[in-house]
Amino acid sequence: MALSSSHHILLLSFLLSCYVPLGLARRHWPVGGSTRFYDFKVQTTRVTKLCKTKDIVTVNGMFPGPVIYAQEDDRIIVTVTNESPHNATIHWHGVRQRLSCWADGPSYITQCPIQAGQSFTYEFTLFQQKGTLFWHAHISWLRATVNGAIVIYPKTSVPYPFPYPYEEHVLIFGEYWHKDMLQLEKEVVASGGGPPPAEAYLINSHPGPRYNCSATDVYKIDVVPGKTYLLRLISASLNMEHFFAIAGHKLTIVEADAEYTKPFTVDRLMITPGQTINVLVKADQPIDRYDMAMGPYMSAQNVTFQNISAIAHFQYTGATLDDLSLPAQLPVYNDNLVVNTNLHMLRSLNATNLPSEIDANLFFTVGLNVEECHSSNPNKSCQGPSGGVFAASMNNVSFVKPNISLLQAYYNNINGLYTDDFPGVPLKTYDFVNGAPNNIPNDTQSLIGTKVKVLEYGSRVQLILQNTGTVTTENHPIHLHGYNFYVVGYGTGNYNPMGAKLNLVDPPYMNTIGVPVGGWAAIRFVADNPGVWFMHCHFDVHLTWGLSMAFIVKNGEGPLETLPHPPADLPRC
Repeated sequence: MALSSSHHILLLSFLLSCYVPLGLARRHWPVGGSTRFYDFKVQTTRVTKLCKTKDIVTVNGMFPGPVIYAQEDDRIIVTVTNESPHNATIHWHGVRQRLSCWADGPSYITQCPIQAGQSFTYEFTLFQQKGTLFWHAHISWLRATVNGAIVIYPKTSVPYPFPYPYEEHVLIFGEYWHKDMLQLEKEVVASGGGPPPAEAYLINSHPGPRYNCSATDVYKIDVVPGKTYLLRLISASLNMEHFFAIAGHKLTIVEADAEYTKPFTVDRLMITPGQTINVLVKADQPIDRYDMAMGPYMSAQNVTFQNISAIAHFQYTGATLDDLSLPAQLPVYNDNLVVNTNLHMLRSLNATNLPSEIDANLFFTVGLNVEECHSSNPNKSCQGPSGGVFAASMNNVSFVKPNISLLQAYYNNINGLYTDDFPGVPLKTYDFVNGAPNNIPNDTQSLIGTKVKVLEYGSRVQLILQNTGTVTTENHPIHLHGYNFYVVGYGTGNYNPMGAKLNLVDPPYMNTIGVPVGGWAAIRFVADNPGVWFMHCHFDVHLTWGLSMAFIVKNGEGPLETLPHPPADLPRC
């Protein structure tokens, strides 16, 4: 792999020296600054949590997995060897994968899974990226235990645009079930109903003292009075969004999704699966031990969820260990005001390359569906609303993954695996939030298929993501692979182009956006990275039910606008 990749880069360097099309003189093939090598071994590891012992899937036996440390523009080469009995892939969440679509990682979208006993080497450049991202399994529900941080520092001698912290700490939020995750997903699909609530929430794999057998299973940060700390918050949770707060301390948000923001200070924040948020915290309180609490945000109705918070400790040097920690105050579980206020305050520090004109104006509805029950045993397999089967969709299309990767099918012109007729607007129009066709299950049937939307290279895209109330409205975390996008607007109710206020000055630049409960979000991006790019809800149960689609971004002109050939060791199905 390394040899063929080197030849590939040399060939492209030669081509670039001979041919630089008009308008591309300032672009660069993303070869990277330094090259950093990692070996990931996907393996089963025995852990004991909440009074019970079980095997989980991990990387290198670590939970969370190893941190990838790099600098902006570094080249990353990770050899992933699958020593587990299950199929595996790794997605580098938020990495823009400039001309490296083959390394993106979602199973059956850009690659077939790495089968047991096989290896695959991912190569990509962190081209013009810095901040906090993360990596995770992108097959079945293995993200629950197969995840880790990506910390990208600025180039040498380039400072942070905020006061330099005394220390930095990574906090990865997650959920934990006693059941095997692959078995849990199968059971949920077979039931036709919703997933069971998690047994616990985790902060860096520790549930904290509010759970059974967990009095000492607590993550702790030791802090020095008067010092300022940078906390890199990552949500690897499967099906829940979370509030986070530190007792007695303010959180100053300085980055979201690896993009600097104009700093703003909050008492608590909401982080959705797939998001990363960097906060500064000053240890300016009396010497004591303070709770860092992570609790549920549940915007949907009639859904059961775990309501016990995970607790970690923010502990001052000199604090008496026998004292009880001071509790953090989290919002009530359905406090949409806190969520919308935090989103409203997010602003880019530097909004560059924001499209002011639009070539492709798209409108996608997102939400749940209920399919009719066709089972001979409805009591076991039709446990959705009104005896139906849960599904989820974009523009009322429930996505089905093909049996080989979409990228391979596209690159090799293999017919019959997908169609390019994903609708750019809903096929039916109605009052999406309040007047959805709620005669479950008959009127909420979605189309089922593998449909993609084709974008011309360089097209300037505006996409309205509209929440629907077909089953229930809720905050949907929508993630776009291969790109960041500007969140130029959002609001409650149905999107109205005449009344919507858009921020075309300093909108946040993100890779995952929580589409507001019962509302909408407007995003913009330039389709300047050729390949096949997955867009989906980052609730894994919604992804399983079909709340996803894929964009094909066509090649432009010349090697800097062309999808390279697949790597020699690309896994086969």
